[in-house]
Amino acid sequence: MPDYYFDDLKPGFRIETEPMPVTEEEIIAFARQWDPQAFHLDAEAAKKGPYGGLIASGWQTVLIMFRRFLDLGLIRESSMGSPGVDELRWYRPVRPGDTLRMVAEVIESRPSRSKPDRGIIRMRQSAVNQDGEEVASMIGMLLLRRRPD
Repeated sequence: MPDYYFDDLKPGFRIETEPMPVTEEEIIAFARQWDPQAFHLDAEAAKKGPYGGLIASGWQTVLIMFRRFLDLGLIRESSMGSPGVDELRWYRPVRPGDTLRMVAEVIESRPSRSKPDRGIIRMRQSAVNQDGEEVASMIGMLLLRRRPD
């Protein structure tokens, strides 16, 4: 896949990743380190909890989206980081055995007024499960270099 720069990513540009399975082992390992709540850590305890079973941390879901996007290799050369995320939402639990794909669409593109070598892209990113249900979304902001002359 080619490298994309700020100038290449116009509103309406859309991309989707291949699905990625989420395993019970990964859910528990993530929870042990980052989100040690019973419904993420212990399948038996989770059955008695509010979700009726083990679920992935929402933070893990967001990181899966982020990783899947980076794995596309779209912005290897142009990325200058991110000034933040807006409108982060979790809609449905992610369970062991689910597969997630990331769907993204550029919703805004604006060149920097003070630094002409870069611009900011706002991109709506969604995690979608194997049933086509949106499980999480966010508006990610990408600070990207402009295409070199």
